[in-house]
Amino acid sequence: MNAVTGTLSPPETGQARAADERLKHVSPMAALIRRPELGAIGGLVLVTLFFLSVADPSMFSLAGVMNFMAPAAQLGILAIGAALLMIGGEFDLSLGSMVAFAGLVFAGCLVVWQVPLPLALLATFATAVAIGLVNAQITLRTGLPSFIVTLAFLFILRGLTLVGLKWASGGATQLRGVKEAVEGSVLAPLFMGHTFTGLFSWMAERGWIARFDNGQPAVTGIPIEILWFIALTAVATWVLLRTKYGNWIFAAGGDAKGARKSGVPVARVKIALFITTAACAALVAVLTVLDAGSTDARRGFQKEFEAIIAAVIGGCLLTGGYGSAIGAFFGSIIFGMVLIGLTYTGIDQDFYLVFLGGMLLLAVIFNNIVRKRVTGER
Repeated sequence: MNAVTGTLSPPETGQARAADERLKHVSPMAALIRRPELGAIGGLVLVTLFFLSVADPSMFSLAGVMNFMAPAAQLGILAIGAALLMIGGEFDLSLGSMVAFAGLVFAGCLVVWQVPLPLALLATFATAVAIGLVNAQITLRTGLPSFIVTLAFLFILRGLTLVGLKWASGGATQLRGVKEAVEGSVLAPLFMGHTFTGLFSWMAERGWIARFDNGQPAVTGIPIEILWFIALTAVATWVLLRTKYGNWIFAAGGDAKGARKSGVPVARVKIALFITTAACAALVAVLTVLDAGSTDARRGFQKEFEAIIAAVIGGCLLTGGYGSAIGAFFGSIIFGMVLIGLTYTGIDQDFYLVFLGGMLLLAVIFNNIVRKRVTGER
Protein backbone atom coordinates (compact mmCIF):
# COMPACT_ATOMS: atom_id res chain seq x y z
CA MET A 1 0.00 0.00 0.00
CA ASN A 2 1.35 3.43 -0.98
CA ALA A 3 1.46 5.60 2.14
CA VAL A 4 0.86 8.78 0.18
CA THR A 5 -1.83 7.85 -2.37
CA GLY A 6 -3.43 4.94 -0.52
CA THR A 7 -3.20 2.69 -3.63
CA LEU A 8 -1.60 -0.71 -4.03
CA SER A 9 1.97 -0.68 -5.26
CA PRO A 10 4.60 -3.30 -6.14
CA PRO A 11 6.80 -4.67 -3.36
CA GLU A 12 9.24 -1.94 -2.37
CA THR A 13 12.94 -2.41 -1.98
CA GLY A 14 14.84 -0.66 0.80
CA GLN A 15 16.34 1.65 -1.80
CA ALA A 16 12.90 2.69 -3.09
CA ARG A 17 11.63 3.38 0.39
CA ALA A 18 14.66 5.55 1.12
CA ALA A 19 14.08 7.51 -2.07
CA ASP A 20 10.79 8.94 -0.84
CA GLU A 21 11.88 11.99 1.16
CA ARG A 22 8.33 12.52 2.44
CA LEU A 23 8.54 9.25 4.39
CA LYS A 24 12.14 9.71 5.51
CA HIS A 25 12.60 9.73 9.27
CA VAL A 26 14.47 12.75 10.63
CA SER A 27 16.18 12.36 13.98
CA PRO A 28 15.45 14.91 16.72
CA MET A 29 19.08 16.08 16.56
CA ALA A 30 18.88 16.65 12.78
CA ALA A 31 15.60 18.53 13.19
CA LEU A 32 17.22 20.69 15.90
CA ILE A 33 20.23 21.53 13.70
CA ARG A 34 17.89 22.65 10.94
CA ARG A 35 16.10 25.17 13.16
CA PRO A 36 16.92 28.74 11.98
CA GLU A 37 17.14 30.16 15.50
CA LEU A 38 19.72 27.63 16.75
CA GLY A 39 22.67 29.94 16.03
CA ALA A 40 21.04 32.89 17.80
CA ILE A 41 20.25 30.83 20.90
CA GLY A 42 23.80 29.48 20.97
CA GLY A 43 25.19 32.99 20.52
CA LEU A 44 23.01 34.33 23.34
CA VAL A 45 24.27 31.59 25.68
CA LEU A 46 27.92 32.40 24.84
CA VAL A 47 27.44 36.16 25.24
CA THR A 48 25.64 35.64 28.55
CA LEU A 49 28.45 33.43 29.87
CA PHE A 50 31.00 36.01 28.74
CA PHE A 51 29.35 38.86 30.63
CA LEU A 52 28.70 36.69 33.66
CA SER A 53 32.45 36.18 33.88
CA VAL A 54 33.70 39.73 33.17
CA ALA A 55 30.89 42.21 33.92
CA ASP A 56 29.71 43.73 37.15
CA PRO A 57 27.08 41.40 38.70
CA SER A 58 24.54 44.24 38.70
CA MET A 59 24.22 43.78 34.93
CA PHE A 60 22.01 40.76 35.57
CA SER A 61 19.95 42.35 38.32
CA LEU A 62 16.36 43.23 37.43
CA ALA A 63 17.36 46.84 36.73
CA GLY A 64 20.30 45.70 34.59
CA VAL A 65 18.14 43.36 32.54
CA MET A 66 15.65 46.16 31.86
CA ASN A 67 18.54 48.40 30.83
CA PHE A 68 19.67 46.12 28.02
CA MET A 69 16.23 44.82 27.06
CA ALA A 70 14.92 48.31 26.22
CA PRO A 71 17.38 48.98 23.34
CA ALA A 72 17.13 45.31 22.35
CA ALA A 73 13.36 45.72 21.99
CA GLN A 74 13.66 48.85 19.85
CA LEU A 75 16.12 47.11 17.54
CA GLY A 76 14.09 43.90 17.71
CA ILE A 77 10.94 45.51 16.33
CA LEU A 78 12.97 46.55 13.29
CA ALA A 79 14.61 43.12 13.10
CA ILE A 80 11.25 41.32 13.05
CA GLY A 81 10.17 43.37 10.03
CA ALA A 82 13.57 42.87 8.37
CA ALA A 83 13.44 39.12 9.02
CA LEU A 84 10.00 38.71 7.45
CA LEU A 85 11.12 40.67 4.38
CA MET A 86 14.36 38.68 4.10
CA ILE A 87 12.47 35.39 4.32
CA GLY A 88 10.36 36.75 1.47
CA GLY A 89 13.53 37.28 -0.56
CA GLU A 90 13.96 41.07 -0.29
CA PHE A 91 15.92 43.70 1.68
CA ASP A 92 15.08 47.13 3.04
CA LEU A 93 18.12 49.31 3.66
CA SER A 94 15.96 52.39 4.25
CA LEU A 95 14.80 51.16 7.67
CA GLY A 96 16.96 53.50 9.76
CA SER A 97 16.15 56.53 7.64
CA MET A 98 12.49 55.54 7.79
CA VAL A 99 12.69 55.77 11.59
CA ALA A 100 14.06 59.31 11.31
CA PHE A 101 11.53 60.43 8.68
CA ALA A 102 8.57 58.89 10.51
CA GLY A 103 9.83 60.60 13.67
CA LEU A 104 9.78 63.92 11.82
CA VAL A 105 6.22 63.34 10.59
CA PHE A 106 5.06 62.29 14.05
CA ALA A 107 6.73 65.12 15.97
CA GLY A 108 5.79 67.65 13.29
CA CYS A 109 2.11 66.72 13.54
CA LEU A 110 2.17 67.05 17.32
CA VAL A 111 4.37 70.12 17.80
CA VAL A 112 4.10 72.18 14.61
CA TRP A 113 0.53 71.46 13.52
CA GLN A 114 -0.67 70.59 17.06
CA VAL A 115 -2.96 67.75 15.97
CA PRO A 116 -4.22 65.19 18.52
CA LEU A 117 -2.15 62.07 19.16
CA PRO A 118 -4.55 59.68 17.35
CA LEU A 119 -4.35 61.75 14.15
CA ALA A 120 -0.55 62.07 14.48
CA LEU A 121 -0.30 58.28 14.78
CA LEU A 122 -2.57 57.83 11.76
CA ALA A 123 -0.48 60.25 9.67
CA THR A 124 2.78 58.59 10.72
CA PHE A 125 1.71 55.05 9.88
CA ALA A 126 -0.01 56.19 6.67
CA THR A 127 3.29 57.76 5.60
CA ALA A 128 5.12 54.51 6.39
CA VAL A 129 2.60 52.48 4.39
CA ALA A 130 2.98 54.84 1.41
CA ILE A 131 6.79 54.64 1.46
CA GLY A 132 6.73 50.87 1.85
CA LEU A 133 4.34 50.67 -1.10
CA VAL A 134 6.62 52.87 -3.22
CA ASN A 135 9.66 50.71 -2.40
CA ALA A 136 7.72 47.58 -3.32
CA GLN A 137 6.29 48.94 -6.56
CA ILE A 138 9.64 50.22 -7.84
CA THR A 139 11.31 46.90 -6.97
CA LEU A 140 8.63 44.73 -8.56
CA ARG A 141 7.89 46.84 -11.65
CA THR A 142 11.50 47.60 -12.62
CA GLY A 143 13.04 44.28 -11.60
CA LEU A 144 15.82 46.16 -9.80
CA PRO A 145 17.26 44.53 -6.68
CA SER A 146 15.51 45.76 -3.54
CA PHE A 147 19.00 46.33 -2.14
CA ILE A 148 19.54 49.14 -4.67
CA VAL A 149 16.03 50.62 -4.48
CA THR A 150 16.00 50.87 -0.70
CA LEU A 151 19.62 52.07 -0.59
CA ALA A 152 18.43 55.04 -2.67
CA PHE A 153 15.61 55.68 -0.19
CA LEU A 154 18.09 55.48 2.68
CA PHE A 155 19.61 58.73 1.38
CA ILE A 156 16.34 60.27 0.15
CA LEU A 157 14.56 59.88 3.49
CA ARG A 158 17.58 60.97 5.54
CA GLY A 159 17.91 64.11 3.39
CA LEU A 160 14.19 64.89 3.63
CA THR A 161 14.43 64.50 7.41
CA LEU A 162 17.26 67.03 7.60
CA VAL A 163 15.43 69.53 5.40
CA GLY A 164 12.12 68.99 7.22
CA LEU A 165 13.63 69.42 10.67
CA LYS A 166 15.37 72.66 9.70
CA TRP A 167 12.07 73.98 8.37
CA ALA A 168 10.03 72.87 11.38
CA SER A 169 12.49 74.05 14.03
CA GLY A 170 13.72 77.24 12.39
CA GLY A 171 17.15 75.96 11.37
CA ALA A 172 17.92 73.30 13.99
CA THR A 173 18.10 69.54 13.41
CA GLN A 174 16.07 68.70 16.51
CA LEU A 175 12.41 69.21 17.34
CA ARG A 176 11.35 69.29 21.00
CA GLY A 177 8.07 69.56 22.90
CA VAL A 178 6.59 66.15 22.11
CA LYS A 179 5.83 65.06 25.68
CA GLU A 180 4.02 68.30 26.41
CA ALA A 181 1.96 67.85 23.24
CA VAL A 182 0.69 64.37 24.23
CA GLU A 183 0.14 65.09 27.92
CA GLY A 184 -3.24 63.77 29.02
CA SER A 185 -3.89 61.68 25.90
CA VAL A 186 -5.50 58.31 26.63
CA LEU A 187 -3.41 56.67 23.92
CA ALA A 188 -0.05 57.87 25.25
CA PRO A 189 0.45 54.97 27.75
CA LEU A 190 0.33 52.52 24.81
CA PHE A 191 3.53 54.02 23.38
CA MET A 192 5.48 55.52 26.29
CA GLY A 193 6.42 54.87 29.88
CA HIS A 194 6.29 51.66 31.88
CA THR A 195 3.66 48.99 32.47
CA PHE A 196 2.71 46.95 35.55
CA THR A 197 3.92 49.77 37.82
CA GLY A 198 1.48 48.75 40.55
CA LEU A 199 2.79 45.18 40.53
CA PHE A 200 6.40 46.35 40.83
CA SER A 201 5.53 48.67 43.73
CA TRP A 202 3.74 45.78 45.45
CA MET A 203 6.79 43.50 45.00
CA ALA A 204 9.10 46.23 46.34
CA GLU A 205 6.95 46.64 49.46
CA ARG A 206 7.40 42.94 50.20
CA GLY A 207 11.13 43.04 49.57
CA TRP A 208 10.95 40.80 46.49
CA ILE A 209 12.77 43.35 44.31
CA ALA A 210 15.30 46.07 45.13
CA ARG A 211 14.09 49.48 46.25
CA PHE A 212 15.54 52.86 47.14
CA ASP A 213 15.81 54.29 50.66
CA ASN A 214 12.52 56.16 50.17
CA GLY A 215 10.72 52.87 49.49
CA GLN A 216 10.32 53.37 45.74
CA PRO A 217 11.15 50.30 43.61
CA ALA A 218 14.49 50.42 41.78
CA VAL A 219 12.58 49.24 38.70
CA THR A 220 9.22 50.96 38.32
CA GLY A 221 7.86 48.64 35.62
CA ILE A 222 8.45 47.05 32.24
CA PRO A 223 9.24 49.53 29.42
CA ILE A 224 6.37 49.50 26.94
CA GLU A 225 8.67 48.76 23.98
CA ILE A 226 9.51 45.37 25.48
CA LEU A 227 5.85 44.37 25.41
CA TRP A 228 5.54 45.54 21.80
CA PHE A 229 8.66 43.51 20.96
CA ILE A 230 7.29 40.33 22.53
CA ALA A 231 3.85 40.78 20.98
CA LEU A 232 5.22 41.35 17.46
CA THR A 233 7.52 38.33 17.79
CA ALA A 234 4.58 36.15 18.80
CA VAL A 235 2.38 37.41 15.95
CA ALA A 236 5.15 37.04 13.34
CA THR A 237 5.96 33.51 14.54
CA TRP A 238 2.30 32.51 14.40
CA VAL A 239 1.95 33.92 10.88
CA LEU A 240 5.09 32.13 9.63
CA LEU A 241 4.39 28.75 11.19
CA ARG A 242 0.61 28.47 11.44
CA THR A 243 -0.93 30.29 8.47
CA LYS A 244 -1.17 29.94 4.71
CA TYR A 245 0.30 33.40 4.37
CA GLY A 246 3.41 32.19 6.21
CA ASN A 247 3.83 29.41 3.64
CA TRP A 248 3.49 32.01 0.89
CA ILE A 249 6.29 34.12 2.46
CA PHE A 250 8.68 31.15 2.51
CA ALA A 251 7.68 30.18 -1.03
CA ALA A 252 8.08 33.71 -2.40
CA GLY A 253 11.59 33.96 -0.96
CA GLY A 254 12.69 30.43 -1.78
CA ASP A 255 11.61 30.19 -5.42
CA ALA A 256 9.49 33.06 -6.70
CA LYS A 257 8.98 31.57 -10.17
CA GLY A 258 7.93 28.19 -8.81
CA ALA A 259 5.68 29.88 -6.25
CA ARG A 260 3.88 31.83 -9.00
CA LYS A 261 3.30 28.62 -10.95
CA SER A 262 1.81 27.10 -7.79
CA GLY A 263 -0.67 29.96 -7.43
CA VAL A 264 1.13 31.99 -4.76
CA PRO A 265 0.44 35.75 -5.18
CA VAL A 266 4.15 36.60 -4.95
CA ALA A 267 3.81 40.29 -5.81
CA ARG A 268 1.05 40.81 -3.26
CA VAL A 269 3.05 39.03 -0.58
CA LYS A 270 6.15 41.13 -1.19
CA ILE A 271 4.17 44.38 -1.21
CA ALA A 272 2.68 43.46 2.16
CA LEU A 273 6.12 42.64 3.54
CA PHE A 274 7.62 45.97 2.43
CA ILE A 275 4.69 47.77 4.07
CA THR A 276 5.05 45.72 7.27
CA THR A 277 8.75 46.54 7.49
CA ALA A 278 8.11 50.27 7.04
CA ALA A 279 5.33 50.12 9.66
CA CYS A 280 7.76 48.50 12.12
CA ALA A 281 10.14 51.43 11.53
CA ALA A 282 7.28 53.87 12.15
CA LEU A 283 6.43 52.10 15.41
CA VAL A 284 10.04 52.42 16.59
CA ALA A 285 9.94 56.11 15.63
CA VAL A 286 6.81 56.69 17.73
CA LEU A 287 8.24 54.79 20.72
CA THR A 288 11.62 56.54 20.67
CA VAL A 289 10.25 60.03 20.00
CA LEU A 290 7.78 59.77 22.88
CA ASP A 291 10.46 58.33 25.15
CA ALA A 292 12.93 61.14 24.41
CA GLY A 293 10.31 63.88 24.06
CA SER A 294 11.97 65.04 20.83
CA THR A 295 13.19 63.89 17.43
CA ASP A 296 16.44 64.59 15.59
CA ALA A 297 18.18 64.00 12.27
CA ARG A 298 20.32 61.09 13.52
CA ARG A 299 17.43 59.04 14.87
CA GLY A 300 17.66 55.47 13.58
CA PHE A 301 21.17 56.05 12.19
CA GLN A 302 22.63 52.75 10.88
CA LYS A 303 19.80 50.78 12.48
CA GLU A 304 19.04 49.21 9.10
CA PHE A 305 22.37 47.36 9.25
CA GLU A 306 21.91 46.30 12.88
CA ALA A 307 18.40 45.02 12.13
CA ILE A 308 19.58 42.98 9.15
CA ILE A 309 22.53 41.60 11.15
CA ALA A 310 20.16 40.63 13.98
CA ALA A 311 17.93 38.86 11.44
CA VAL A 312 20.94 37.05 9.95
CA ILE A 313 22.14 36.01 13.41
CA GLY A 314 18.59 34.75 13.93
CA GLY A 315 18.93 32.38 10.98
CA CYS A 316 17.67 34.36 7.96
CA LEU A 317 19.51 33.48 4.76
CA LEU A 318 20.61 36.30 2.48
CA THR A 319 19.14 34.30 -0.40
CA GLY A 320 15.63 34.23 1.13
CA GLY A 321 13.19 31.43 1.84
CA TYR A 322 14.57 30.53 5.27
CA GLY A 323 14.53 32.22 8.64
CA SER A 324 12.72 32.77 11.90
CA ALA A 325 11.11 35.61 13.84
CA ILE A 326 12.16 33.92 17.08
CA GLY A 327 15.73 33.92 15.82
CA ALA A 328 15.55 37.66 15.17
CA PHE A 329 14.16 38.03 18.71
CA PHE A 330 17.21 36.35 20.25
CA GLY A 331 19.58 38.09 17.84
CA SER A 332 18.28 41.47 18.99
CA ILE A 333 18.73 40.56 22.65
CA ILE A 334 22.37 39.72 21.89
CA PHE A 335 22.83 43.23 20.47
CA GLY A 336 21.20 44.90 23.47
CA MET A 337 23.23 42.81 25.88
CA VAL A 338 26.54 43.69 24.22
CA LEU A 339 25.69 47.39 23.71
CA ILE A 340 24.78 47.95 27.37
CA GLY A 341 26.93 45.16 28.81
CA LEU A 342 30.18 46.82 27.76
CA THR A 343 29.35 49.69 30.14
CA TYR A 344 29.44 47.17 33.00
CA THR A 345 33.01 46.18 32.09
CA GLY A 346 36.32 47.93 31.57
CA ILE A 347 36.21 47.17 27.85
CA ASP A 348 36.28 50.05 25.36
CA GLN A 349 32.75 50.53 24.02
CA ASP A 350 34.05 50.95 20.49
CA PHE A 351 34.52 47.18 20.48
CA TYR A 352 30.77 47.08 19.86
CA LEU A 353 31.52 47.77 16.19
CA VAL A 354 34.03 44.91 16.14
CA PHE A 355 31.31 42.72 17.58
CA LEU A 356 28.87 43.75 14.83
CA GLY A 357 31.22 42.71 12.07
CA GLY A 358 32.34 39.54 13.80
CA MET A 359 28.83 38.35 14.57
CA LEU A 360 27.69 39.02 11.01
CA LEU A 361 30.59 36.98 9.58
CA LEU A 362 30.06 34.09 12.00
CA ALA A 363 26.30 34.08 11.42
CA VAL A 364 26.67 33.97 7.63
CA ILE A 365 29.19 31.10 7.86
CA PHE A 366 26.95 29.17 10.25
CA ASN A 367 23.82 29.79 8.17
CA ASN A 368 25.66 28.68 5.03
CA ILE A 369 26.50 25.38 6.72
CA VAL A 370 22.88 24.94 7.79
CA ARG A 371 21.63 25.78 4.29
CA LYS A 372 23.84 23.08 2.78
CA ARG A 373 22.55 20.55 5.29
CA VAL A 374 18.94 21.49 4.56
CA THR A 375 19.27 21.51 0.78
CA GLY A 376 21.77 18.68 0.50
CA GLU A 377 24.32 20.86 -1.33
CA ARG A 378 28.03 20.05 -1.19
